[in-house]
Amino acid sequence: MKVLVTGARGMLAHALVPVLEGAGHEVVGLGRGDADVSVPGALLHPVRTFKPEWIFHLAAWTKVDDCEADPDRAHAVNALGSRNTALVAAECGAALLTVSSDYVFDGQASQPYREYDATAPLSVYAASKWAGEQAVRELLTRHIVARTSWLFGSGGHNFVDTVVRRARAGEGLRVVDDQRGSPTWTRDLAVMLVRLAEASQFGTYHVSNSGDCTWWELAEYAVRRAGLAVPVEKTTTEALGRPAPRPAYSVLSNLMVERVTGQRMPHWREAVDRYLESRDHTS
Repeated sequence: MKVLVTGARGMLAHALVPVLEGAGHEVVGLGRGDADVSVPGALLHPVRTFKPEWIFHLAAWTKVDDCEADPDRAHAVNALGSRNTALVAAECGAALLTVSSDYVFDGQASQPYREYDATAPLSVYAASKWAGEQAVRELLTRHIVARTSWLFGSGGHNFVDTVVRRARAGEGLRVVDDQRGSPTWTRDLAVMLVRLAEASQFGTYHVSNSGDCTWWELAEYAVRRAGLAVPVEKTTTEALGRPAPRPAYSVLSNLMVERVTGQRMPHWREAVDRYLESRDHTS
């Protein structure tokens, strides 16, 4: 199939494009310089020229604290950008896959969130992603909304790389231990997204690596697996004092996506192991 990818310079696209191409699909990737999705009509020419069967909409502003300081930009990119992409997909007859976030939930749950659980965004970033989801649902029948969480991977800044780099430099590490979620390797996510699209399994899905942990537990595991002995100190969200609120619990249930595709998402520890090994081979 022919697939157009927005946000093609980002970390998820860095994993997704090779997976698509490896599966035999024809891919065109667009970065912000090629087409700014926040501008209505910016995608029309490339979509009309390429005539994709699918648009994978990855373009987003994901700096949560920066979004809190600039809500207009956050909604222009994450909400209006998704709406503009859905309008173009509808006009050109393409199906649309858009990526959303675990942060659309308020973190008050005590068991993994299902797709039909009530959302309650706490931050500007979360609200803008929720608005983007809604725009896609309203404008396009043939869509997939894929919520994911705590991404790490090559091709962009991510938490795993940051803590390992700082540990190797001998820097002290203080990491929050009161936010719980599911770390997700972009490679594993990309593989599942392609399976969903190939099967034309439309709807809303939660797609993350299985298992859950706190940010401190993730940092501790990554540092140890990298062969480093630097201590990782626990702290709290309140002590860290970040501008944007985060959900204390945002673990996602993969039950629906695994039932639909017949494939299980690997555990986050296994994903971290494979990611660190891949980084060692390419560094």
